[in-house]
Amino acid sequence: MTDITTIDRPAEHSSTTSLIDIVFPGDTNHHGTLFGGAGLALMDRVAFIAATRFRRAPFVTASCERIDFRQPARIGHIVEFTARPVKAGRRSLTVEVEMAAETIVGRQRHTCTRGIFHMVAKPEDGHAASHALPELVPATPLGNADTVAMVDIVFPDQANSVGRMFGGEAIAYMTKAAFVAASRHSGKLVVLASSERIDFARAIKIGEIVEAEARVKRVGRSSMSIETKLWSEDLLTGERHVTAIGCFTMVAVDKDHRPVAVQDSATADARPFDQGWA
Repeated sequence: MTDITTIDRPAEHSSTTSLIDIVFPGDTNHHGTLFGGAGLALMDRVAFIAATRFRRAPFVTASCERIDFRQPARIGHIVEFTARPVKAGRRSLTVEVEMAAETIVGRQRHTCTRGIFHMVAKPEDGHAASHALPELVPATPLGNADTVAMVDIVFPDQANSVGRMFGGEAIAYMTKAAFVAASRHSGKLVVLASSERIDFARAIKIGEIVEAEARVKRVGRSSMSIETKLWSEDLLTGERHVTAIGCFTMVAVDKDHRPVAVQDSATADARPFDQGWA
């Protein structure tokens, strides 16, 4: 069983933040495309997370500039929202957000829209009058391209009566990250075949950021073993903890849900997974 450690790893001021989701029927209109309001809500959410990571203080959305949707996201698409701070004032922060959609089969990707969100820090301590945002530094790119990293915030409807995230919600989020990693690796539709034991090292509170990191550990003929790490992060301090580590077996299937080969080549060697996951 993998050891679970506690690590403080504050994010860089101008790092890019990514929120990834999948378009389900309940998120779409009668045309089968994602509701514009749902897309805007997720863009605003990732802008808030990016702003909070830039300067550990409560932020509110002051305004957003005109947003035009160039192409839609359809049922079954993976949608990725990436946010990065682009301009910092004394208490205001401008965050650029891009929304992109990609097909699972064939890995075709297109940009749906870009938007500018203006966030304002609302410090709650006694130094609000002298509060100032740090200097904007060049943005750092996302991590390893082979790793899926996706963030979100825990809301009350995901928590139990004492304000802690349901274990099932956490597992579902980890499974979603594993699904995205397996889909991107294979370019095929995948289904969950099994999951190994998952131990939770700590509870996740309402209002904390959750970040799932997933990457392919081993590839067989039609199956992929995806190891997923779940982080929890305090909004205001940036303190991060590894909450759980799980391994999920995903199987590539065709349109009739029959297993198909992950790779066209005859060989699919196991690949090391330990590097970079300290």
